[in-house]
Formats: sequence, C-alpha cells, structure tokens
Amino acid sequence: MELENIYYNKHEYVETASGNKVCRQTVLCGSQNIILQGKVIIQADAIIRGDLANVKTGRYCIISKEAVLRPPYKKFSKGVAFFPLSIGDNVFIGEKTLINAAQIGSYVHIGKNCVIGRRCILRDCCVIEDNSVLAPETVVPPFSRYGGSPAAKPAK
Repeated sequence: MELENIYYNKHEYVETASGNKVCRQTVLCGSQNIILQGKVIIQADAIIRGDLANVKTGRYCIISKEAVLRPPYKKFSKGVAFFPLSIGDNVFIGEKTLINAAQIGSYVHIGKNCVIGRRCILRDCCVIEDNSVLAPETVVPPFSRYGGSPAAKPAK
C-alpha cells in the first residue's frame, strides 16, 4: 500500500532537532510527557493528550489532520487511572481518527474516521480500514486487516 506524497507549507510547521515536523495548529497537552523519536509528522488540528499519561511514538510516524491521541484509562472504585500510549515505527494515523489504544505496533496503517477503543492492542503490520470502530480491549493480530463497525476480520 503506497501512500501519496504529502506536501506542506514550511512556515506552518516547527522542525525539531531530531527531524520531527509539528504543525503550529497542533494541540499538544502536557508536552513534557510526549516523546517523538524522530522524523514524525503531526499535521494541523491534531490533538495529543500528554497531560493524562505518557505518549510515545516511534520513528517515521504520520499523525494526520484532526486526529486525537488519548492515553487509555481504566475505572476503579476510587477513580480513574490513565496508562501510557505506545506507538511503534512507521505508523500512519488517518484524518479525524480517535486513538485510545494501549499499544500500536510498527508498520500499522489506520484509516480515516476510525475509532480505536480504549486499551486496544494493535500488533505489527496490521491495517485498520477507513470508518472502522474497534471495540475496547480488542487485540488485532499481526498481518491482519480489520474493518467495519464494529471492526472485525473480513470473512474469506
């Protein structure tokens, strides 16, 4: 699956020493808890909630326009606990996608308008199709393709 070239206006982005390109319209809450490993592109109006828990991305990730990355949580009798969100290398997150997963492996493609439920685990080399809704605590195995609402492995 080959992605089309994405061109950007250099004045709209801030480039860090490690080669990350972050749009000036991006909302980074709790930026001290957000770790971008390098060569990561975060497009306009994306929201990353580092104020809730640590968010760590690998190298060469693309977070598209209006995507929301929010660490997973679990309700307890005494309140709510947030857990770190870990993203591997070479991950593409499509436009207007809500991520609430615990872990996303490397070489993962998540389409547009998706909802990834809380504490989901997406293993390496998987694809989530456009407009999919992944139920909470779903584990997507490696080399698989999920799609639909609720997302499931397509029948053969």
